[in-house]
Amino acid sequence: MRGLRLRWLLLIATCCAMVVVGLVWQRDMRAIEAQLAASARVIQTSFGPVAYATGGQGAPVLVIHGAGGGHDQGALMAQAFLPEGTRWIAPSRFGYPGSGLPADPSTAAQAVALAEMLDALGLDRVTVAAMSGGVPPALQFALRHPERTQALVLLSLAPYAPLSAEEQELPIPIWLYDALFATDLPLWAILRLSPRALAPVFDARPELTAHMTATEAAFLDAMIAAFLPVTQRRAGLANEGAAIDPADPIDPSAIRAPVLIVHAADDRLTPVATAQFTTEGIPGAEVLILETGGHLLLGNHDAVRQRIAAFLATHVPALAE
Repeated sequence: MRGLRLRWLLLIATCCAMVVVGLVWQRDMRAIEAQLAASARVIQTSFGPVAYATGGQGAPVLVIHGAGGGHDQGALMAQAFLPEGTRWIAPSRFGYPGSGLPADPSTAAQAVALAEMLDALGLDRVTVAAMSGGVPPALQFALRHPERTQALVLLSLAPYAPLSAEEQELPIPIWLYDALFATDLPLWAILRLSPRALAPVFDARPELTAHMTATEAAFLDAMIAAFLPVTQRRAGLANEGAAIDPADPIDPSAIRAPVLIVHAADDRLTPVATAQFTTEGIPGAEVLILETGGHLLLGNHDAVRQRIAAFLATHVPALAE
């Protein structure tokens, strides 16, 4: 009888714990989703809704996020790398929070949708800053709208056709990515128990995080937290392969805007070869190849921000005013 009673008590305690966890999870997800929705506005384009966040003042910079992101990740990028006070507009790309996934989700279509968004905002010319998976649509924008592109700032470039993703060395197995992004619950649980356990997903290795500044640590933690809700990002993640579609190659030699390229040689998510290929292809492109820093350029944010500020002061004087 005593053993039976103990088993019942354990069962009841387990059920109670599961109920509590479920309630906390639901509460947290409601808060996260509400904050995400409140931080963005939505514009209707011919490709469907495009959500965007914005901040700052002055000459506009279009900030295009990477894989797994959204307008919230774009906002973090703007705050981390652009000169203080810059006016930035950070949209969610196709399939990311607040933006639909149209029948044509190509990087070229993304560029057209971004141009329509800028039309709705009354913006004629912009500087474009992009990171990782945001680079291919940024290049497409510059190719299709040269008269609207003042300058390009490209960070940690993701591969695009005619390149492929073969050189990537993913820091965690692909099956683990699939498991993490299946539902919100596993990611939420990890973020609750040990947020930095997800640092490898961003190529934030121990030898890099050991030398982070406090500001960079806050940036990393915010980027990790911005994975939630993952269920609002899965469609966009599934569409990242559009950048390496052989039927839709990008010719960097046709770009005429001033370009600054920043990449770390030890980036394990997006190979430095993409940055080298792009630099060689774009006439007059400026390049900063960092020895270390990984995908998020950790340990170098101050230097990168200063280089971007100097580049923009030269090519977009209005941003220096």
